[in-house]
Amino acid sequence: MDLLQLRYFQAVARYEHISRAAEELRVAQPSLSRTIARLEADLGSPLFDRQGRRIRLNQYGVIFLRHVDRALSELDDGRRAVSEARDTGLGRVGVACETLLTITPILGGFRTAHPRADVRLFQSNVAEMDRQLRAREVDFCVASQPLTGTHLDSVELAREEVLLAVPYGHRLDGRKSVTIPEIADDPFVTTRVGHWQRALLDRLFAAEGLTPLVSCEGDEPGASQGLISAGLGIGFIPGVSRRLGTQESVPVAWVQVDAPDCHRILSLVWNRGTYLSEAALKFREFLTSKPFMAHHLPEPRHGDADR
Repeated sequence: MDLLQLRYFQAVARYEHISRAAEELRVAQPSLSRTIARLEADLGSPLFDRQGRRIRLNQYGVIFLRHVDRALSELDDGRRAVSEARDTGLGRVGVACETLLTITPILGGFRTAHPRADVRLFQSNVAEMDRQLRAREVDFCVASQPLTGTHLDSVELAREEVLLAVPYGHRLDGRKSVTIPEIADDPFVTTRVGHWQRALLDRLFAAEGLTPLVSCEGDEPGASQGLISAGLGIGFIPGVSRRLGTQESVPVAWVQVDAPDCHRILSLVWNRGTYLSEAALKFREFLTSKPFMAHHLPEPRHGDADR
């Protein structure tokens, strides 16, 4: 049994498909099949149930995969720790979030405080975040939707009201609040399925037995306010946009939504027990050291303890 066999087994177990795993690993399919067969021979037990061209991880494969994932994760962490020990900097921190606008002010402050940290940023929906955490592609996710699993830890960063934004001159311009049935026939600017704005929209309408009329959907939640201002529809926008004074650049009218749980919860999520570089540890400390929204407010430039 060698490391290559374990890597190959992990890929085949993830896909339960030899040709897809071979494509990812960039090896010939017959070679991959022979490697898996040798591993099974070494273990003295089949790891997959085979039915023609289809394979399924069996009970022995499930048991073995749990240990392989843990072992390879430890090796990957060890390789990363050695690499970062050679560096003169603080190492790397990878962060995924649903919209770059949420994390931009925080990263600005963090880079000012720790310029030697290597920051890698990814824009991901909730399904991609879950995959990235499992694959150790990122250290943290700043998520607006629940990420659950026994391997995850999280801390709530902020809980904020979500408002209805409407174009100036809209029939709701000037209203203090509105119910979901009152906006059932209005076209909505929102995001694709998988993003928090769409999840909130679908949930609030479903609670009233309604289906929203979507006029525009995309992958960047931060673009919604501009599209609403342009008259493409109405939409749900987190209250932070109003507090940060975006009216001058993207003018819209704000209306409170008379519906339970019309809010967004931002959480910082990471893998429990995994290796975190010094940069990652400092990022978590920086993010949780004061109320989340305070990171979005301008503050004086301060000294750098790492310089």
